Amino acid sequence: MYDIHHRIGINAPMERVHHALTTTEGLASWWTTDTQGDPTVGGKLVFTFGSPDRSASFEVLEVADDRIVWRGIAGPDEWIDTTCTFQLTQEGDETVLFFTHGDWREAVPFIGHCTTKWGTFLLGLKALLEGGRSCTYPDELVISSWDH
Repeated sequence: MYDIHHRIGINAPMERVHHALTTTEGLASWWTTDTQGDPTVGGKLVFTFGSPDRSASFEVLEVADDRIVWRGIAGPDEWIDTTCTFQLTQEGDETVLFFTHGDWREAVPFIGHCTTKWGTFLLGLKALLEGGRSCTYPDELVISSWDH
Protein backbone atom coordinates (compact mmCIF):
# COMPACT_ATOMS: atom_id res chain seq x y z
CA MET A 1 0.00 0.00 0.00
CA TYR A 2 1.08 3.56 -0.70
CA ASP A 3 0.32 6.75 1.23
CA ILE A 4 0.38 10.51 0.77
CA HIS A 5 1.44 12.53 3.83
CA HIS A 6 1.36 16.26 4.63
CA ARG A 7 2.15 18.07 7.88
CA ILE A 8 0.81 21.64 8.09
CA GLY A 9 1.12 24.00 11.08
CA ILE A 10 -1.86 26.34 11.33
CA ASN A 11 -1.91 29.42 13.54
CA ALA A 12 -5.53 28.96 14.58
CA PRO A 13 -7.29 27.25 17.50
CA MET A 14 -7.76 23.52 17.10
CA GLU A 15 -11.54 23.96 17.32
CA ARG A 16 -11.55 26.16 14.18
CA VAL A 17 -9.43 23.65 12.26
CA HIS A 18 -11.71 20.83 13.43
CA HIS A 19 -14.79 22.78 12.28
CA ALA A 20 -13.23 23.24 8.82
CA LEU A 21 -12.79 19.46 8.57
CA THR A 22 -16.09 18.28 10.06
CA THR A 23 -18.81 20.50 8.61
CA THR A 24 -20.00 20.81 5.03
CA GLU A 25 -19.59 24.59 5.12
CA GLY A 26 -16.10 24.20 6.54
CA LEU A 27 -15.08 21.67 3.89
CA ALA A 28 -16.61 23.82 1.14
CA SER A 29 -14.47 26.74 2.32
CA TRP A 30 -11.15 25.08 1.38
CA TRP A 31 -11.63 22.05 -0.93
CA THR A 32 -14.56 22.44 -3.35
CA THR A 33 -17.50 24.80 -3.05
CA ASP A 34 -19.74 21.91 -4.20
CA THR A 35 -19.59 19.89 -0.99
CA GLN A 36 -22.65 17.97 0.15
CA GLY A 37 -23.61 15.27 2.57
CA ASP A 38 -23.53 14.23 6.19
CA PRO A 39 -20.16 14.80 7.94
CA THR A 40 -21.05 12.66 10.98
CA VAL A 41 -19.89 9.09 11.59
CA GLY A 42 -21.65 6.77 9.14
CA GLY A 43 -22.52 9.69 6.87
CA LYS A 44 -21.52 10.16 3.25
CA LEU A 45 -19.74 13.23 1.85
CA VAL A 46 -19.73 14.09 -1.85
CA PHE A 47 -17.18 16.51 -3.31
CA THR A 48 -17.85 17.63 -6.89
CA PHE A 49 -15.36 19.39 -9.14
CA GLY A 50 -17.46 20.87 -11.94
CA SER A 51 -19.54 17.87 -13.03
CA PRO A 52 -20.84 14.58 -11.59
CA ASP A 53 -18.14 12.62 -13.45
CA ARG A 54 -15.53 14.67 -11.55
CA SER A 55 -16.59 13.88 -8.00
CA ALA A 56 -15.46 11.81 -5.06
CA SER A 57 -17.55 10.31 -2.28
CA PHE A 58 -16.41 9.24 1.16
CA GLU A 59 -17.97 7.41 4.07
CA VAL A 60 -17.18 9.13 7.38
CA LEU A 61 -15.58 6.48 9.61
CA GLU A 62 -14.45 8.53 12.59
CA VAL A 63 -14.95 12.02 14.02
CA ALA A 64 -13.10 12.73 17.26
CA ASP A 65 -11.72 15.96 18.72
CA ASP A 66 -8.28 15.17 17.31
CA ARG A 67 -8.94 12.78 14.40
CA ILE A 68 -11.23 12.55 11.37
CA VAL A 69 -11.20 9.52 9.04
CA TRP A 70 -12.98 8.96 5.71
CA ARG A 71 -13.03 5.97 3.32
CA GLY A 72 -13.30 6.46 -0.44
CA ILE A 73 -16.48 4.86 -1.80
CA ALA A 74 -16.91 6.49 -5.24
CA GLY A 75 -14.93 8.66 -7.62
CA PRO A 76 -11.54 7.98 -9.15
CA ASP A 77 -10.91 4.22 -9.19
CA GLU A 78 -7.60 4.77 -7.43
CA TRP A 79 -9.43 6.37 -4.47
CA ILE A 80 -11.87 3.51 -3.83
CA ASP A 81 -11.12 1.99 -0.39
CA THR A 82 -8.40 4.54 0.34
CA THR A 83 -8.59 6.42 3.63
CA CYS A 84 -8.16 10.10 4.37
CA THR A 85 -7.05 10.81 7.93
CA PHE A 86 -6.82 14.27 9.46
CA GLN A 87 -4.90 14.07 12.75
CA LEU A 88 -4.83 17.24 14.88
CA THR A 89 -2.46 18.15 17.70
CA GLN A 90 -1.86 21.37 19.59
CA GLU A 91 1.76 22.55 19.73
CA GLY A 92 1.87 25.88 21.54
CA ASP A 93 -0.24 28.38 19.59
CA GLU A 94 -0.13 26.20 16.49
CA THR A 95 -2.56 23.48 15.50
CA VAL A 96 -0.67 20.81 13.60
CA LEU A 97 -2.61 18.95 10.93
CA PHE A 98 -1.05 15.67 9.88
CA PHE A 99 -2.90 14.47 6.80
CA THR A 100 -2.67 11.01 5.28
CA HIS A 101 -4.39 9.82 2.12
CA GLY A 102 -3.52 6.18 2.62
CA ASP A 103 -4.02 2.67 1.33
CA TRP A 104 -3.42 3.34 -2.37
CA ARG A 105 -3.12 -0.03 -4.12
CA GLU A 106 -0.40 1.11 -6.55
CA ALA A 107 2.11 3.94 -6.96
CA VAL A 108 0.44 5.18 -10.16
CA PRO A 109 1.18 8.62 -11.72
CA PHE A 110 -2.14 9.91 -10.31
CA ILE A 111 -0.72 9.60 -6.78
CA GLY A 112 1.87 12.24 -7.69
CA HIS A 113 -0.83 14.56 -9.00
CA CYS A 114 -2.96 14.03 -5.89
CA THR A 115 0.01 14.61 -3.60
CA THR A 116 0.50 18.07 -5.08
CA LYS A 117 -3.24 18.88 -5.21
CA TRP A 118 -3.75 17.87 -1.57
CA GLY A 119 -0.81 20.09 -0.67
CA THR A 120 -2.31 23.11 -2.45
CA PHE A 121 -5.73 22.62 -0.87
CA LEU A 122 -4.28 22.10 2.62
CA LEU A 123 -2.12 25.22 2.26
CA GLY A 124 -5.32 27.02 1.23
CA LEU A 125 -6.97 25.76 4.44
CA LYS A 126 -4.02 27.14 6.41
CA ALA A 127 -4.21 30.49 4.63
CA LEU A 128 -7.97 30.75 5.18
CA LEU A 129 -7.78 29.98 8.90
CA GLU A 130 -4.94 32.45 9.32
CA GLY A 131 -6.97 35.28 7.76
CA GLY A 132 -6.16 34.90 4.08
CA ARG A 133 -7.78 33.21 1.09
CA SER A 134 -8.08 29.53 0.32
CA CYS A 135 -7.65 28.11 -3.18
CA THR A 136 -10.99 26.29 -3.19
CA TYR A 137 -12.25 24.67 -6.38
CA PRO A 138 -13.15 26.24 -8.83
CA ASP A 139 -10.51 28.85 -8.00
CA GLU A 140 -7.82 26.31 -7.13
CA LEU A 141 -4.24 26.34 -8.31
CA VAL A 142 -4.20 24.42 -11.60
CA ILE A 143 -1.14 22.17 -11.68
CA SER A 144 -1.72 20.22 -14.93
CA SER A 145 -4.20 19.32 -17.65
CA TRP A 146 -5.55 16.65 -15.28
CA ASP A 147 -7.26 19.47 -13.38
CA HIS A 148 -9.70 20.05 -16.24
